[in-house]
Amino acid sequence: MSEETKNLIIDYVKKEYLEEEDEQEVDENTPLISSGIVDSFSMVSLKMFLEKKFSVKIPDEKATTEAFDSVNNIMDLLKEFNVR
Repeated sequence: MSEETKNLIIDYVKKEYLEEEDEQEVDENTPLISSGIVDSFSMVSLKMFLEKKFSVKIPDEKATTEAFDSVNNIMDLLKEFNVR
C-alpha cells in the first residue's frame, strides 16, 4: 500500500471526524473506533468514501469494526480489493 493512500485516509479521518481545535494525533495505528473517533454512523460514511475513492465495493460482512479500527486495518482490507 502506498504512503499516498495511507495519508489520504488519515487526512480524511482528521477532516471528517475531528474538530478543528482537536489536537489528537491520528496515524496509521491510532484506534479509530475503539477510541471513539469513528462511531458506527461515521463508519458507514468512511466505507462509502473508500468505495467511491478506490472504485471498490466492500461487502457489509467485510466492513467490521475490527477492519475499520485503524488506518493499517483499513489498508489491509483494501489490499483484498487490489487497491495500491
